[in-house]
Amino acid sequence: MSIVIRGGTIVTADQTWQADVFCDEGKILAIGNDLDVPSSAEVIDASGQYVMPGGIDPHTHMQLPFMGTVASEDFYTGTAAGLAGGTTSIIDFVIPNPQQPLMEAYRDWREWSEKSCSNYSFHVAVTWWDETVGKDMGTLVREEGVNSFKHFMAYKNAIMADDEVLYNSFTRALELGAIVTCHAENGEMVFQLQKKLIEMGITGPEGHPLSRPPAAEGEAANRAIRMAEVIGLPLYLVHVSTKDALDEIIRARNAGQRVYGEVLAGHLLIDESVYQNPDFEFAAAHVMSPPFRSKEHQDALWKGLQSGSLQTTATDHCCFCAPQKAAGKDNFTLIPNGTAGVEDRMMMLWTHGVNTGRLTPQEFVAVTSTNTAKIFNIYPRKGTIQVGADADIVVWDPEATKTISKDTHHQNIDFNIFEGKTVKGVASHTICNGHLAYVDGDLRVKPGTGVYIKRPAFPNTFNALQKIAARNQPKVVSRS
Repeated sequence: MSIVIRGGTIVTADQTWQADVFCDEGKILAIGNDLDVPSSAEVIDASGQYVMPGGIDPHTHMQLPFMGTVASEDFYTGTAAGLAGGTTSIIDFVIPNPQQPLMEAYRDWREWSEKSCSNYSFHVAVTWWDETVGKDMGTLVREEGVNSFKHFMAYKNAIMADDEVLYNSFTRALELGAIVTCHAENGEMVFQLQKKLIEMGITGPEGHPLSRPPAAEGEAANRAIRMAEVIGLPLYLVHVSTKDALDEIIRARNAGQRVYGEVLAGHLLIDESVYQNPDFEFAAAHVMSPPFRSKEHQDALWKGLQSGSLQTTATDHCCFCAPQKAAGKDNFTLIPNGTAGVEDRMMMLWTHGVNTGRLTPQEFVAVTSTNTAKIFNIYPRKGTIQVGADADIVVWDPEATKTISKDTHHQNIDFNIFEGKTVKGVASHTICNGHLAYVDGDLRVKPGTGVYIKRPAFPNTFNALQKIAARNQPKVVSRS
């Protein structure tokens, strides 16, 4: 399919200009004025609109088996919902069970993801350690295009990685030229606080944030950062929700360490008061980890995003419906953790970021697309508008409005954490791999049309980092 986008204003992370864009065979082939294109090309009139790189959500969990159930959103419905909101790529997570071979889990996720209708890629979690894990990490990097490994510092007695696992996995990642990511919460602290709260008779959703205080995130963030410092490799902290963790990132970056931070749209816009709602279904629907925080932390996160201390935005899209959340009716620790957002992220960030002056349109592109593409090594194939890049494009109408609702969203969940909020600035057209996937409310997708994106390792950057790591290693002193 050949497409020409006429009359729009192109916005990338570093420039803005007016030009037409011609796409064919899944690529951007020409950018300019008065382009000579085939008469058969489909024309999109983007007058008064922005033409931007498609969004990349670096943190989703489609079809995730978790806490005794399976997320309601599969790879087809989830990627379709993303396309309706302007997101053309996701990076999901392969999460092996303890003792499960990484390659076995990876093959499971690849099979489930075959129904995707947008671009998709994977981080792979390291939940345990022996020599076979290190070997599988090598296979994933060299043959499967996985360049990032996830570590859960929470969820004791399930998928939590202790310090020994972190050290071994971080070291192996450095050898392979891969980046490591961490869910930073002190799992032991959370576990003990959960037990204490239940003993005190606090069993409802209000116990969830009490069991996961900001200090638990700050401590774990510092521990992961310090371990990465000693080993000498880059670290990416997912869903940063507190000033405590942000302060650790700022300290490390000021010291020259390569540490990156991700923030969720939900953590920027929803506060912890939701857990005090007397309606169990409402409060439980907001249970995710880390939990939503106070206004103080929200303000800090916005400043972190504006200053560049936080580089990416995501959703942690992980859907569980009311009957699934009801498993924790009498014990908040049994409520499946997760909320939605893959369809709403870009609209909410434009409305509360660009329209308020917190972000410029170029900064919006950076934090919703370009920075993720750069950090995970798929730039400039993804994350920009330039000749030769993949034709993943969103045409954005800054004047259009809509009210978000579970009754009209495309996400496969019976609740929306942004319910009733009116946004100004929405996708009018979404192009994925050169195909029109969404046009003015019409979702034109089919299962299985998505593309798996391999992400190469980082050998050049890591050569320098290995030299830094060598300087950090203990020196052997001989005694005569």
